[in-house]
Amino acid sequence: MSRSSHFTLSSLTDTIAFGQHLAPLIMPGDIIFLIGALGAGKTTLTQAIGNGLLVSKEDYITSPTFSLLHEYKGRLPLYHMDLYRLGGEEEIEELGFEEYLYGNGVCIIEWPERLGDLTPKNRLEIAITPQDDSRRITLTGHGSMAQRISSFSPVRP
Repeated sequence: MSRSSHFTLSSLTDTIAFGQHLAPLIMPGDIIFLIGALGAGKTTLTQAIGNGLLVSKEDYITSPTFSLLHEYKGRLPLYHMDLYRLGGEEEIEELGFEEYLYGNGVCIIEWPERLGDLTPKNRLEIAITPQDDSRRITLTGHGSMAQRISSFSPVRP
């Protein structure tokens, strides 16, 4: 089962509010896929979610493109993965990333299509599509996430 909702974010302030408002819905073991082209705003959204999860401002959230994984402490451990440089699920297994997928933290994954058969049934997909001066956001909850996000509505600043 899956359920989708669409939102338009007109500014950086809207994106930050969106991520901070989404954070309280996030629970231990949640997996969030971020889908979008380079520069779509995936890391910015991760920063906003991290802020909502009480990640310290001193632990500045950056793109894990070259390191593949960044870990942050907050209300829940936050694992920010970028799978862009990986060839597929075999490399992901070799790196031991499955531990993070099924742990007690929150995984936010950029370029999740690299997971292949490792794709979890229960997940939240956030697709970000730039449109002129705004971003179109599509939230799709799969499995248990479908019900949890069914009433989500971003706070407008």
